[in-house]
Amino acid sequence: QVQLVESGGGLVQAGGSLRLSCQASGRTFGSYAAGWFRQAPGNERGFVAAISWSGSKTYYADSVKGRFTISRDNAKNTVYLQMNSLKPEETAVYSCAASMGDISPLVEWYGFWGQGTQVTVSS
Repeated sequence: QVQLVESGGGLVQAGGSLRLSCQASGRTFGSYAAGWFRQAPGNERGFVAAISWSGSKTYYADSVKGRFTISRDNAKNTVYLQMNSLKPEETAVYSCAASMGDISPLVEWYGFWGQGTQVTVSS
């Protein structure tokens, strides 16, 4: 079992930056792929970024390429999402997820989810 707790959300102006963290419990988190997803009110949960268990592979949604960076520190059981040049339409609850498989943009691929952290981008 893996439990995930996100932090780092908040209010930021358009063009600003935030760094989200996802702290995992469990000694084997280093063997899990991890992903970040977001969900705005009235919308389905959408893929943002994913990273392999070793950190050697990453995958991004086209809409965030070049602006967001996913990384991990397995010694700290933590996955990060650095978000730069944020846009108002990216206001959403951001959630991290973990999977025992390889990285994937599919929501159903991930079996473990955090509660999410709110990111609000003002115009």
